Amino acid sequence: MTAPNEPTSPIENDPLRLPLHQWSEAAKDVDALRRLKLRRPADLLFYFPRYYEDQSDIRTIATLEEDQLQTVVGRVVDVNSRSTRRGGSLTGVLISDGTGHLRGMWFNQPYMSKRLRSGDRVRFTGRPKLEKMAWKMSHPQFHVLDDEEPVEETVGLLPVYGLTEGLPQWRLRRLARAVVDRCADQLEEALSEELRQRNDIAPIIEAVQGIHFPESKEQADRARHRFVYQELLVLQIALAITRYNFREGEEATPLPASSRIDARIRRLFPFRLTDDQQQAIAEISGDMDSSRAMNRLLQGDVGTGKTVVAVYAMLLAVAHGCQAAMMAPTEILARQHYRTLTNMLDDSSVRIELLLGGMQAKRRELLLTELKSGDIDIAVGTQAMLQEDVDFKDLGVAVIDEQHKFGVRQRAMLRGSGRRPHYLVMTATPIPRTVTMTFFGDLDVSTIRQSPPGRPVVNTYLVPPEKRASWWSFFSEKLREGRQGYVVAPLVDTSETVDARSAEQLYEDLSRGELADFRVGLLHGRMTTDEKDTIMQQFRDRQLDVLVGTTVLEVGVDIENATLMAIESGQRFGLSQLHQLRGRISRGKYPGFCGIFANVSNEQAEQRMAAIVSTTDGFQLAEIDFELRGPGDLLGTAQHGLPPLRIADLVRDAKIVEQARRDAAEIVDGDPKLEKPEHQRLRSLTAAQYGDVLDLGDVG
Repeated sequence: MTAPNEPTSPIENDPLRLPLHQWSEAAKDVDALRRLKLRRPADLLFYFPRYYEDQSDIRTIATLEEDQLQTVVGRVVDVNSRSTRRGGSLTGVLISDGTGHLRGMWFNQPYMSKRLRSGDRVRFTGRPKLEKMAWKMSHPQFHVLDDEEPVEETVGLLPVYGLTEGLPQWRLRRLARAVVDRCADQLEEALSEELRQRNDIAPIIEAVQGIHFPESKEQADRARHRFVYQELLVLQIALAITRYNFREGEEATPLPASSRIDARIRRLFPFRLTDDQQQAIAEISGDMDSSRAMNRLLQGDVGTGKTVVAVYAMLLAVAHGCQAAMMAPTEILARQHYRTLTNMLDDSSVRIELLLGGMQAKRRELLLTELKSGDIDIAVGTQAMLQEDVDFKDLGVAVIDEQHKFGVRQRAMLRGSGRRPHYLVMTATPIPRTVTMTFFGDLDVSTIRQSPPGRPVVNTYLVPPEKRASWWSFFSEKLREGRQGYVVAPLVDTSETVDARSAEQLYEDLSRGELADFRVGLLHGRMTTDEKDTIMQQFRDRQLDVLVGTTVLEVGVDIENATLMAIESGQRFGLSQLHQLRGRISRGKYPGFCGIFANVSNEQAEQRMAAIVSTTDGFQLAEIDFELRGPGDLLGTAQHGLPPLRIADLVRDAKIVEQARRDAAEIVDGDPKLEKPEHQRLRSLTAAQYGDVLDLGDVG
């Protein structure tokens, strides 16, 4: 198929500008292509196959050979299904191609008798066997072909694209073939020859041809490598430019930690800091002793004392007459930080105030006035601190907790009317190295792994159905000893589509059943702020023995007497989330006990449950979770604010991430605005993909 000839239009000499639907023979493809966001040839050139079907060896049935991977095309002449002696089912589909017959066999898949019907034109791929002079394939790959779909276009290593209603695979393949043949050589090369040679990267024309219609798996892999590297390089360049712009932009106030200031701050900590805390403080102090604003991520496992390090940074700002701010994603966590700070700094003259949404107007107006005048030293709050009327007199440092719950731009919005503040962002979710280099690549990183000495362990158990009664008996025994506990559910209320007990259902069942002798409260995110505050205060004052809730308990709940936790439907949580949840217990002098009820129905769930029971190392669990579920589940949907990766896989492509990061740093160090001729195309790609979301300034 060739594209329409339009001699009166400049499109004839620039096929990349021709609307894509004009390349298609079927007028009805217009809407389908638009639904896939394929409007121009370039869109399709970079609409990569999801995988490939190996149809390299296509045969007639008469020429089949045993045990070789082969493909046949024929018509369905018979479909039958019957029960087996062992209670299963066997579905047989007989096809003919005019040279012979072959039967496809599917065991315990009775639905196959409805998927294929007599008269269907089909393609079977598998390893045939000759039994009693009849050819059979067990569980062949199959595809129902349109009558007009040519057999010659079903041969080879075939790309399989994501589809939409009304657009069959064969027609999208044909359209892709036409666009690749005519437009691939029109693409502009984005990677310099030196960069390609150094990393053994395929040129753009070869890569486009190889990723859509490879002649071998090796060619497909080489083409994919090109586009993975390019995608990650553009991302890393965007992050490197962000780092550069931050370093070279508006100056911050240097806040050196003199020996006198350091001693005054440390006197407020009635405990010995761990070596990891000492190292993190040294790194943060070094950053803050500069007119270049700090831009650092502090990550640590549950209970490793990140808040103490953040307090040091805030007090360092206060010691120099500046203000500090601490922003959390939820009111529960903000209130917890406020209590921790007020208790820790009770004997100091530092004034701490809490700024939340929904405050009384007069109270809020007074706090805003005192912030602007400098009467408040440390402000703790939620995103309410990002509103336009919130103005600090001289904000020296901004601490943002649970950074991944905010968008990329939000932390930069927290600032005062003076110089740029130093930024310290924290996360209690240990982040795999590859993710840190990608979604947090604009930040320097400090890591705390050590827990303070003497912290009791959390004992974690996977509770099978037959042991539920024993678990609740043990749970009740500990409650009678004076301890308190949490029960966590994945849902607020019952869902018809999700097989899991809800928090409300658990609250009702436990209050009337296993925990009827105890005072049980309910906490979830749909409650009003006042309702949540009341419930938490009752639990804190030991007016409640058990708190049933959702993952609102994941962060910000810090009650030393709570040492028990039961987690319902544990298979519905990621490893890092399970680890965060159990981190709410054993925060005092008593050991913790966490029981997980889970429906372990697949291999991945089984691996996750085995991991959470076997180790309390959050960094190890984060890596396992990352490998099993990927970064999206680990960090939450689009919480990092960056557009999704189109072809790169951060698990599979970890080494390419590191290489792209090194190359991006080298490029930006030598050409921060990408002004050199060999970087012009990279400049355009970077601006188009990340210019708005990362505010890349001159790169555009």
